[in-house]
Amino acid sequence: MHYSSGRWRLGLALSLLTVFLWGILPIALKVILQALDVYTVIWFRFLISFVLLAAYLGMRGNLPKLKQLQASSWKLLAIATIMLAANYFLFMQGLALTSPANAEVIIQLATLLLGFGGLIIFQEKYNIFQWFGVTVLTIGYILFFRSQLTNIITSSYSNYIFGSALVVLGAVVWAIYALAQKQLLQSLSSAHIMLVIYGGSALLFTPFANFQAIMRLSNVHVITLLFCALNTVFAYGAFAESLEHWEASRVSAVLALAPIVTLIAVELTSLVAPGLIPPERLTVIAIVGACLVVSGSVAMTYGRA
Repeated sequence: MHYSSGRWRLGLALSLLTVFLWGILPIALKVILQALDVYTVIWFRFLISFVLLAAYLGMRGNLPKLKQLQASSWKLLAIATIMLAANYFLFMQGLALTSPANAEVIIQLATLLLGFGGLIIFQEKYNIFQWFGVTVLTIGYILFFRSQLTNIITSSYSNYIFGSALVVLGAVVWAIYALAQKQLLQSLSSAHIMLVIYGGSALLFTPFANFQAIMRLSNVHVITLLFCALNTVFAYGAFAESLEHWEASRVSAVLALAPIVTLIAVELTSLVAPGLIPPERLTVIAIVGACLVVSGSVAMTYGRA
């Protein structure tokens, strides 16, 4: 089994960078889906990520030597590639049918599954203080996202419910990808793993991409699409590297803060450009829930034995 390097401060910093980038990503995706289909957006994100990472590793003379990999590593690479590609597809399809805040809330099931996977598969440990943090964080989410959860249960729109279900499936396959990636760190660096995953995923979506649609994009949508692609490179690069230095359960605790970043970003975007994203209305209970989420995440992160 893979064991973390112990450089937890670096792991924490990389996790926070991932939180910020993933927190603002749903807004950009919602905007670009106004002009492009899901397949083309995903293909472009993976292709640009592969090209940039390959160029970076090539200039450093650090391209992966895949011939030396064992059969078990190839199987894990295939699982990680298929699961991450499926996550992108399911999340974006769900996002197209719901809202950025709702999708970001539901996708947090992925970090919860990652945390429990780290506890079970990699035999990571939570102490009493950290389990208390889990409880506080859970209560905070219930309060903070009560309106979104109510929408899911009471919505009469089949598209909204179906979109939410797709995001749930996306969370499950993402957790499988992340656990496979952590085990792969025994035989490959995080950059080498992501290079193979980006390239493999781009190939999977190439037959479905609409190349001509990209050429017809407006300047705003071109910038948004490029941002989504660069977000993929830096966010997943930071996430993959964080697993090298920190336990999966600790990383998942920090990633749980992403929905708060999303809701703040939605509010700011609605003020600057009201026509792009409708604002989210926060109640006093929601603010209290946000404080509990932050407190619970901090307890889980720093609650060392």
